[in-house]
Amino acid sequence: MQRRHLIVAATLATSLPLVHTAAQAQDFPPKKPVTLVVGFAAGGSADIAARLIAKKLGENIGQSVVVDNKPGAGGNLAHTQVATGPSDGSVLLFGSIGPLSIAPHFMSVRYDPLKDLAPITMGVSFPNVLVVPASTGIKTLGEFVAKARREPGKFDFASTGPGSAAHLAGELLNDVAKIDTLHVPYKGGAPALQDVLGGRVTAFYAAPPTALPHIESGKLIPLATTGLTRPAYLPNVPTVAETFPGFNATNWYAFVASAKTPKPLLDRWNTELVKVLNTPEVRDSLLKHGQTASPSTREELGKFIASEYSKWGRIIRDRKITAD
Repeated sequence: MQRRHLIVAATLATSLPLVHTAAQAQDFPPKKPVTLVVGFAAGGSADIAARLIAKKLGENIGQSVVVDNKPGAGGNLAHTQVATGPSDGSVLLFGSIGPLSIAPHFMSVRYDPLKDLAPITMGVSFPNVLVVPASTGIKTLGEFVAKARREPGKFDFASTGPGSAAHLAGELLNDVAKIDTLHVPYKGGAPALQDVLGGRVTAFYAAPPTALPHIESGKLIPLATTGLTRPAYLPNVPTVAETFPGFNATNWYAFVASAKTPKPLLDRWNTELVKVLNTPEVRDSLLKHGQTASPSTREELGKFIASEYSKWGRIIRDRKITAD
């Protein structure tokens, strides 16, 4: 009997550290301040959505969620930072289509989006809108294409960085419309928009949150949206696909974290973020800024990112798109 007690005691002693570690892994919210990293400058579409979501998330978990803007290389610097950073659940990333499924195909990046970053939930999705300054006198996509064909190499277009959805939208239009417009990358939507408004760049595949106020004021002319259907907030603006069938360059932002983050924490963040994204006030606020809340399971997001990675990789190879 005494020997049996000793065996039980020894078993408990060896298992206690494991139990303690598992309990620590499930600490929620994390004891450290929670940071939501955004790979673009303040004032752009990603920043607007992230701050709306972070505010409600902080209220729900009883702890502030700080938005940390880390612009640079089309969002790749932020993705590298999170992929190689803390894995205790205290750092989340508002990941974007460019760094997660496009840029790794033609740029040197220090992370593998399918291995080094763990999916949590889709955040928001929306088409970009091709806009030009009112001063150009261009009113329609047809006029834009016709003028670009007559003056090859003269038009340029802004994007939020190499490999971003805006960049690929411009390259796709170049290909299907047989035009030659020059890509001008920026560190985010806000600085790109300022140069378009100032007439320093001809066009911009802008995210609706940043473009809508200037469309309403008449400073920017919307020529077309980049999704397959017209969004409810721009019902009179045609899609590029109405002129060039099959054209589709939808933008999206998703929540991810370091792949080393314990699964219980990733699952809990999914629960909390889906709750926020399903909150009527958050959904309505996002929609007012031209973005649709699109919560998902972790598995659904993982499959979607892999699908987008494959799709854009094929297009980049076929069209020989480079970061230059």
